[in-house]
Amino acid sequence: MGKLVRSISADGTVIMMASDTTDIVATAARIHGTSKVCSAALGRLLTGCSFMGQMMKEEKGTVTLRINGGGPCGSVICVSDYLGNVKGYVMNPDVDLPLKENGKLDVGTAVGTDGYLSVMKDFGTGDPYTGQIPIATGEIAEDITSYYAISEQIPTVCALGVLVNPDNSIAVAGGFIIQLLPAAGDDTIEAVERCLNGLKPVTTMLASGMQPEDICVNVLNEFQMEILDEFDISFKCDCSRSKVEKALISAGVKELEDMAKDDVTSVSCQFCREKYDFTSADISRILIKASK
Repeated sequence: MGKLVRSISADGTVIMMASDTTDIVATAARIHGTSKVCSAALGRLLTGCSFMGQMMKEEKGTVTLRINGGGPCGSVICVSDYLGNVKGYVMNPDVDLPLKENGKLDVGTAVGTDGYLSVMKDFGTGDPYTGQIPIATGEIAEDITSYYAISEQIPTVCALGVLVNPDNSIAVAGGFIIQLLPAAGDDTIEAVERCLNGLKPVTTMLASGMQPEDICVNVLNEFQMEILDEFDISFKCDCSRSKVEKALISAGVKELEDMAKDDVTSVSCQFCREKYDFTSADISRILIKASK
């Protein structure tokens, strides 16, 4: 179970969210068997997506992030509900790359920079909003910051991190996001910049035992931060047999006719790897629905 905290400055100029997503990223890494660099890429996007989902005000709203810069890991896709629960996968989970000169995982090269970060917000009304920006660095946090600046004109700072152990297990993961509110002036911007100057990586903070609420208070130490609320968040997939049946119907009659020739057709959820088996009789029944 992960933890996400929301806070606001006493003067109403800055809002900040921080989270510990260690368990979430560990679950995703276990499900998908990700390499170190792919665990970092997927974990960062899961954490960022969770923040964006929590910002949804509509119950049953969802946010989908997709980033693909032409790098060897392919597309990284994450979905968050309005509570901040997330699911996600990376197209090529076993990509392995040399470390960067500073000894850090080379997420930017794994993702690539020749492509786009796409954001789809589904408000549950049947008319989703989609925004898309060119990838800035492929390091995920900078790309989310760039998205808010370009697509939503909201001054934003995003920091995301995943620390992977030598045995590929997840040591810590999490992040924070800071946004200026309309009441913010130049003095607020300058104060935020001073707070961020020389700041330790978020993984260092988490590894030292800091909780998300501690991160909110310590990062913006020139502000009086007030904790608004906190949420338990998790890796949560909402797949089901009935949803897979609907997906099969959308595959079309010809595809279903070919499937019906096999004794069993197995379909796995891309997000959680849950497997659903459909007999030839099952497919024939679905085929009848698709033909109507």
